[in-house]
Amino acid sequence: MSDVILTINAGSSSIKFSLFSSDALREIIRGQIDGLGTHPRLVARENGEKVVDTALEGETAPTDHTAGVAVILELLRERHPDYAVVAVGHRIVHGGPDFEAPVAIDDAVLDRLRAYNPLAPLHQPHNLSGVEAARKAFPDAVQVACFDTSFHRKHPWVNDTFALPKHFYDEGVRRYGFHGLSYEYIVARIHELGLAEDSHRLVVAHLGNGASMCAIQNGVSVASSMGFTALDGLPMGTRCGQIDPGVLLYLMTERGMSPDELTRLLYNESGLKGLSGISNDMRDLEASSSPDAAAALDYFVFRVRRELGALAAVLQGLDAVVLTGGIGENAAGVRHRILHDEDWLGISIDPERNAASKLRISTDASPVKVYVIPTNEEFMIARHTARIAADAPSPA
Repeated sequence: MSDVILTINAGSSSIKFSLFSSDALREIIRGQIDGLGTHPRLVARENGEKVVDTALEGETAPTDHTAGVAVILELLRERHPDYAVVAVGHRIVHGGPDFEAPVAIDDAVLDRLRAYNPLAPLHQPHNLSGVEAARKAFPDAVQVACFDTSFHRKHPWVNDTFALPKHFYDEGVRRYGFHGLSYEYIVARIHELGLAEDSHRLVVAHLGNGASMCAIQNGVSVASSMGFTALDGLPMGTRCGQIDPGVLLYLMTERGMSPDELTRLLYNESGLKGLSGISNDMRDLEASSSPDAAAALDYFVFRVRRELGALAAVLQGLDAVVLTGGIGENAAGVRHRILHDEDWLGISIDPERNAASKLRISTDASPVKVYVIPTNEEFMIARHTARIAADAPSPA
């Protein structure tokens, strides 16, 4: 039997997974189950080629994360019967003030992480459901929590605090920042590509259904667009992004909205979906002739451009910009709209490179270099998990 590491990224109705060799961290297979509880579908790829794409129907169709993990386990047994899962790495969105680095999961850690469910209600409960399901499926494997907040824990105090009485900060009401696993991967990738010497003052834009931007100085996060929760900053697929807190007071006092109604509005009914009234998918909006779809795109682009200027000010200038995530990696038209006419900031985009999604999409003469680099959060999870599992005793 060959030892392998499984990574799990559990969402509200989905589970993404990857399998890595435990020694060289070579990816063996990756995939996901979407539509848990409604119309589940399993898709898996090996070496970039799709090997499974099937609807999961009938009485055995998974309805929750435990059942979903069981389906994944059966797939792995069928395709790779000689592999033994010795560790499972989990993406956990919120580590709160307690967790500054990945950690082996036991009952005490799990209890502390549940306390952060209100800080990331769209993600945290489902992340932890994935942990519970994996602990049942792999009782002898080391379970490791890898946090989206860890990368930002060295922020200066002025970036992390709100202008509230100090005791709130001491109690954990502060800006945390998210998408840290993605940013950590991009920093590592920049070093691998030999680009670090030209990237001391770096802004990374992780643009997808969840979207944020991060100012990174000499490899260290110094500011992020996201804050106390994963709501703040840029508009996202269904999340509102930055909003005047007075709007929330108005909705509660004048419209009588309850906390549950506000949560649903801000997390599930806003962003690109709310603005357009059509979809949270950038591809749908780009293909639409609706004026509301165009307006949603305009707002998204405006906010990214605004945040880019703000983060450049934090860094006192720019050396490089990286675009990543589903939109950042694939939507050339959106990239062009964000970065054209930014000569004042030192950015000059090459239209042909951008259209072809080359590694570097800025011109040779551009003072600020602009790159498109695919992210790989699963690899970062696997790397952290391998390190911790090597030092952690296996569960009894």
